Amino acid sequence: MGDNNKSGYQLRQELLAMATGIVGDRNNRLFDNEVMKPEGNRQPIQPYTTEEVIAEAEKLYAFIQKK
Repeated sequence: MGDNNKSGYQLRQELLAMATGIVGDRNNRLFDNEVMKPEGNRQPIQPYTTEEVIAEAEKLYAFIQKK
């Protein structure tokens, strides 16, 4: 993060990577919570979508745009 001269593509790539991690971690927590439930009460966890990752990346981008 020390490089202040990143291109727009580099910034987008980093934000997408962070967003993928956030959404993936969220899904992992949901899965872990379902595994702890008794047999018969568990619900399937849907995989995260590209749209969810993009929405999270847009939230991160909006945050870094604040002054």
